[in-house]
Amino acid sequence: MSYGQNRSHQGHRTGGRSQDPAYANRPPRRREGLDDELIESLHRLDGRNYGSYKSLIGDWDYGPFTLAIDRVQADPFAPPSSCRVTATPEAMGIPADLIVGGDGRVGVADFLNRAFETNIGRFTKPGTVTIARPGQEILVRSACTVSADQIELRFQVQMPARGRTIMGHTAAEIFDHDVPDIVMETLDFAPEGAAEYLERLRAHVATYEDYQALQGVLAERGWIGFVANGAVLPRRSGVSELPMGEAVAFESPESLREAVELPHAGEVAGMALKPGITVIVGGGYHGKSTLLSALQRGVYAHIRGDGRELVATVRTAMKVRAADGRSVTGVDVSPFIAHLPQGADTTVFSTENASGSTSQAASIMEAAELGAKLLLLDEDTSATNLLIRDSRMRELVHAEKEPITPLVDRIGALAADRGISTIMVMGGSGDYLDVADRVLMMDTYRCFDVTDKARAVVASQPRERSDEASFPKTAARRVLRGSKKGDRPKTKVFGRDAIQLDKQRIDVSDIEQIVEGGQAEAIAWAIRGILEHTADGDASIASLTAQIGELLEGQGLGALTAYGARQWPANLTMPRPIDVGAALNRYRGLNLA
Repeated sequence: MSYGQNRSHQGHRTGGRSQDPAYANRPPRRREGLDDELIESLHRLDGRNYGSYKSLIGDWDYGPFTLAIDRVQADPFAPPSSCRVTATPEAMGIPADLIVGGDGRVGVADFLNRAFETNIGRFTKPGTVTIARPGQEILVRSACTVSADQIELRFQVQMPARGRTIMGHTAAEIFDHDVPDIVMETLDFAPEGAAEYLERLRAHVATYEDYQALQGVLAERGWIGFVANGAVLPRRSGVSELPMGEAVAFESPESLREAVELPHAGEVAGMALKPGITVIVGGGYHGKSTLLSALQRGVYAHIRGDGRELVATVRTAMKVRAADGRSVTGVDVSPFIAHLPQGADTTVFSTENASGSTSQAASIMEAAELGAKLLLLDEDTSATNLLIRDSRMRELVHAEKEPITPLVDRIGALAADRGISTIMVMGGSGDYLDVADRVLMMDTYRCFDVTDKARAVVASQPRERSDEASFPKTAARRVLRGSKKGDRPKTKVFGRDAIQLDKQRIDVSDIEQIVEGGQAEAIAWAIRGILEHTADGDASIASLTAQIGELLEGQGLGALTAYGARQWPANLTMPRPIDVGAALNRYRGLNLA
């Protein structure tokens, strides 16, 4: 039996107050009351003008939890109304040991967010109630927060109407049955029948805590990545992040195998990647990009059953690729591009329409400036002329005629002088075998260490090398504060791919480690905060993004309300500071000191 069916207030309620025209037209104020009063009010509003829904803004006591109606949509076609539910972990039967530490609280919040979304499908019609939809990653989201003494879920309700007339009886059904059923099915771990549900919660939290412990091992041992034996890396398709059924499980080459001890999984063996240059080779469709993609996503924890739960990569790892047409502002690309036609200064290179090679060169330099310790590259999404220039082409086009110094000549110095490692997929050129510290071969999704064989190939087929001895130092870029754009600035996101700030659209589709639209939205507000509040002409891009990271880490995603985000934001997801910086670098209105 549902929560709503157990309640005493059944049927429609009417009263003389419903005929009072002032009732519908009074200005909105925050009310307090019992759930019975909310349901009664909804029945009374039936047939009234849609704006009368605003009279429901307030806090309503449902007993086990409190429902807050914070914002009511202006009309039936506007974004849905904002609601929150708060309860105590103790009342809901959530064991205290699960929420003692920060990792446990993140894991519990992520689990409840997912459970709420699932229960929406069980207890209400599509589109009536919505909540931020999580992907495969376990992330901090504003949709659900958990502390030692409070759980809060933020969601939206589409207030029903016929035209612009309130359907009060239908709305009463939503708040009398649908919402409380969803909430109690999500939060209530106290009943004896909830034992299996509680075990699922514990397993989810354990998965997250093991991943966080694995990140700690990376830092302690100085590794840049780890892939556990038994991990399932292939995905169902190129547009799906779900694991492929009956896929070949990952097995580490013996030469790279290490064991780690995790709090819940115990001893886990897998492939440990050490700093330096790692080249992944192999035939087409044998799993090269699949391995790289898993490492790319390894900056985040993954849910149980994803297959990549124990794949971890250093948190500042950055995938860099060519992005024709992107904006570049004042970036020193001279380590890769010495000169350009018309005498453009490549030490402070700017363009609103970068080519493949200049865009990727800029992305590498920007990642280095933002503190990346690992670059991830795939030849399929790279500018070939930035990666290599073979001996024949060097002979045909002399050095003084070619402004590009390819990455193969700089990659060793980048690691030695800047401490920036590289993992790259390279199937079409053997030039990187000379500079590689290790070479991995993927063969039908099986991983082999072929470093010794690669060195033998290099010895038998030597090439004339032109490695650069050092990687030049570059100056930090400092951001000027921008002016606010009128009284009604526009901030909007388009999924994971684009951000609108006033009249400027930022294409972030090539920042591949933005994995949720909520991250793009958080980045949008963070950029607005930097440009309108914290930039002062002295602080560097790196320090400004680090400052944002510290703010969000300390105060949570709600801190973005200071920069214009709506109070009690429901759809934000924690971004990496390095991705905030990457998006800021693509803003066409960026002004530097």
